[in-house]
Amino acid sequence: MKYYTALNYWVLGGFAGELSPQDAILAVKAMGLDGIEFTFGDSLDEDITQNECEAIATFAAAQGVGLRSLATGSYWGCAFGTDNVEERNRAIAFTEKYLHVAAWLGAEHILVVPGAVDVAWDESRPVVPYETVWDNATSALKELLPLAESLKVNICLENVWNKFLLSPMEMKLFIDQFDSEYIGSYFDIGNALLNGYPEHWIELLGSRIKAVHFKNFSREDCGGGIHGFGDDLISGDIDFTKVIAALNSINFTGPISAEMIPFCRLPDLVLPDEALARDTAEKLIAILKQDTVN
Repeated sequence: MKYYTALNYWVLGGFAGELSPQDAILAVKAMGLDGIEFTFGDSLDEDITQNECEAIATFAAAQGVGLRSLATGSYWGCAFGTDNVEERNRAIAFTEKYLHVAAWLGAEHILVVPGAVDVAWDESRPVVPYETVWDNATSALKELLPLAESLKVNICLENVWNKFLLSPMEMKLFIDQFDSEYIGSYFDIGNALLNGYPEHWIELLGSRIKAVHFKNFSREDCGGGIHGFGDDLISGDIDFTKVIAALNSINFTGPISAEMIPFCRLPDLVLPDEALARDTAEKLIAILKQDTVN
């Protein structure tokens, strides 16, 4: 099966948007990828206009490069799940613009962190009760859903280290309460390895999965820490043969974007990293051709 392959912008262009969208598009084209996943709030400014987005989309189309999904890191500091009403309203307003930007670019999916019980790497963020996160995130997403449906852009909830929606059954239950095809899962295979197996998530979530992130992770001391995210896509505990079989079993046709952020290099992590981007692109293409990678 031919999968759509993309690279998350952060690997190639850094966290501060050092590489222009046009240069990033040309770079992924040269790597043989189908698309790039831009990041809203850095590679795409929050104040970006419709005309600017449409110009980027026109340039990408001329190069034969897709823009099927967008990601963001902004929800760690501006969350749906918080009890702070002002912050929650900011998160909703941010997502409204995010949805419009996706529509202007022609993107089908936006990555959303639905909420966080805590942010382990930021002690300034409060611990929020699980039930509170569930209720507040549900309320915010219900408010956003009509806009997503009208724009025909999917809100895709990422499984991420937020101590919330920790299993595929929780994620399934949370998504299904909305009864809408425009809320689904942005499934990250590497993030799932901390306390499970990505192929199990895929089998249980099925068609709810709209987009997928590929990265790898090495468990250590029965679990592993953030340094388990390495800088080699095929080095770690992912069994890509099982992951691909599971994706095939659900007839997955969405974007697969490599998001290689090598936290193993902390505290000296530096992005962008063109060599890492090229190596990741080559390995992503090989994996999805089902070459021998394990």
